[in-house]
Amino acid sequence: MIAIYARQSVDRADSISIEQQIELCKFETRGECFRTYIDRGYSGKNTNRPQFTEMMKDIREGYINTVIVYKLDRISRSILDFSNMIEIFGKRRVQFISATEKFDTSSPMGNAMLNICIVFAQLERETIQKRVADAYFSRSQKSFYMGGAIPYGFRKIPTVINGIHTSMYEPIPDEEKVVRMIFEVYSQPNVSYGDIIDRMNELGIKKRGKDWVRQRIREILCNPVYVKADLDVYDFFREHGAELVNPPSDYIGENGCYCYKSRDDKKKNISRIEGNQIVIAPHNGIVDSGLWIKCREKCMGRKQVIPFQKAKNSWLCGKAKCGECGYALTAKEFDRGRRRYLRCSNRIASGICKGAGTLYTDEVEQVVYDEIRGKLAMFGKLSNSEQAVPDAEQARLKNELAETEREISGLLERVSESDNVLFHYINERVTALDLRKKEITEKIKELGRRKDINAYETDAHLTLWEELSFDDKRRVADVLIRVIYVTSEKITIQWRI
Repeated sequence: MIAIYARQSVDRADSISIEQQIELCKFETRGECFRTYIDRGYSGKNTNRPQFTEMMKDIREGYINTVIVYKLDRISRSILDFSNMIEIFGKRRVQFISATEKFDTSSPMGNAMLNICIVFAQLERETIQKRVADAYFSRSQKSFYMGGAIPYGFRKIPTVINGIHTSMYEPIPDEEKVVRMIFEVYSQPNVSYGDIIDRMNELGIKKRGKDWVRQRIREILCNPVYVKADLDVYDFFREHGAELVNPPSDYIGENGCYCYKSRDDKKKNISRIEGNQIVIAPHNGIVDSGLWIKCREKCMGRKQVIPFQKAKNSWLCGKAKCGECGYALTAKEFDRGRRRYLRCSNRIASGICKGAGTLYTDEVEQVVYDEIRGKLAMFGKLSNSEQAVPDAEQARLKNELAETEREISGLLERVSESDNVLFHYINERVTALDLRKKEITEKIKELGRRKDINAYETDAHLTLWEELSFDDKRRVADVLIRVIYVTSEKITIQWRI
């Protein structure tokens, strides 16, 4: 069967539509049956596209013998992805046809031309990315609205800057009062984010229908969009290493500021000042400069509370929930681990939950372990009924390892006859495969260790708890327990067995 693949990242008047691509590809089918695979709104920079993945699956299963595209860059703009795809086509004896470029993949010259064209396709993609980035920074430095979530306290309205239509913020009177109150309360000594949340809850104030959490409070206090920027604000940012786009004369104590990440940063970090670009915005600020600076300096000395993190302080993490609200209990350590507590993450983040009481991690772990012993004692000596799962997984991984080693060997055999482009691809591909080989090998070893541990535990499952590693304790809890609801008065365990 023939496959017609069509892709369009953005539907624009000057780009060829999906329907037009398919019509042009139909001519190459010569009246034979075909199936269309369409990815709308997906970029060609990688192969993470649902219909492309479906097509490759059908190719591997032998349903497709020919792939037709309107143009080469519709299927890929990456040298590595394209070379990998063509290699699979060769193994499955799948012919590749570009309706407009007329490639013949059966000849060496045709394959060479394909590789040359995909180099230019990738160059075009990278050039587009560079132009977009340059345009973004150019527009941001001219105070144009650059999108993103609208900060609390403002609404977006249309405006014109230097003859160009854009948008700007306008304060919302009711929310503006709340923002000022947040800054005024936080500026007082010994006031924390949690104290502000408690105040909001007492007054019944929501953040656009949602409960307040510490992260949102911190974002407001750190965001220069609220400040009435004057020379004090200019000096504050300059002293802390920010890139100031506007001259001091623009800081007249009326306008807020936009904060943009530097060109080298991949992600914006509102909590950091150094390196960020500060631009005078067209909207009026809400908070006086002195109050804003005082709060911003206080934020700089306060670490953000992160309630959700990878389990490391208790093997109960992920299973233990607050018995009052059902949110996860977070394990916290104090005095370098000498004191350990379980705290409600909802209480930490928003203050809505009254909390599950004082929960000592060691005591809760001991109670749960005693219950596990009681549950397992019902079974006496356990037989490992789930041993087939690791065995099946080991077999799958060993097959994948063998396939990876075969592919590496095949690629190395082609090095001597490769040109520069192919050699570059082979080098990258072999490096990636070697990393994957190491990962598979480690997984096989880990399954082997788990198999040995499981076989031993079946004879002494009630006495080896303290000898188990942290991760093994978590695995045991995951196998036996669905969820644990905890308060200072009661512990309820929902079992899987």
